Amino acid sequence: MAEKKTTFEESLKKLETASEKLKSQDTSLEDAIKNYEEGLKHYKECSRILEEAEQKVEVLTK
Repeated sequence: MAEKKTTFEESLKKLETASEKLKSQDTSLEDAIKNYEEGLKHYKECSRILEEAEQKVEVLTK
């Protein structure tokens, strides 16, 4: 079965969630590192999606 592509909005929401967890004063160092890694993964996904969209816009405006 094909894997469902994550939307920009889904990745952004997950990035925001990871960011909020990092801001929490009750987060252990281990959890903070996990949240950072998770946030970085979603940041990269958001960037990839935006880059694809930018390329599509460039093609359409030529």
